Amino acid sequence: MIREATEQDAEAITAIFNYYIRDTVITFEEDEINTGHFIERFNKVKRSGFSWLVAVDDGDVIGFAYSSKWIERAAYRNTAEVSVYLAHTVTSKGWGTKLYNALFSTLREKSIHIALGGITLPNPASVALHEKFGMEKVAHFKQVGYKFGEWLDVGYWQVQLNAHP
Repeated sequence: MIREATEQDAEAITAIFNYYIRDTVITFEEDEINTGHFIERFNKVKRSGFSWLVAVDDGDVIGFAYSSKWIERAAYRNTAEVSVYLAHTVTSKGWGTKLYNALFSTLREKSIHIALGGITLPNPASVALHEKFGMEKVAHFKQVGYKFGEWLDVGYWQVQLNAHP
């Protein structure tokens, strides 16, 4: 099941995200977050009119996806950045696709013109997920992040969702 996230999901979402902070280069964050920090992020996304969704399986939150402002300037108001994270135990089981299907649907309803996703490279699974939604690579930034003793590249993928705001 995919549904809107609530503050009650904070503990599960925090645990999922902290795995990626602690054990991967998927996110460039280096310090684990607590549930209070998550709730602040969640509320900021909601206040800005964007969506934060969770995937629930057998009553457990196993993943999340959200959209947010790409850049704060007014001219970017019809562009959103998208992100998806799954519990590392449930990857490659279709949950990322389900979350993005629901998230992209909410973005289309909000008349978002462009959705952007940033991916630490290499990451073939994430690239495949984004390209499954018609997203195409539009930028490649070399060695812009440094984590776990290595320089990392980031690529950006985008897709047009609506022709007009």
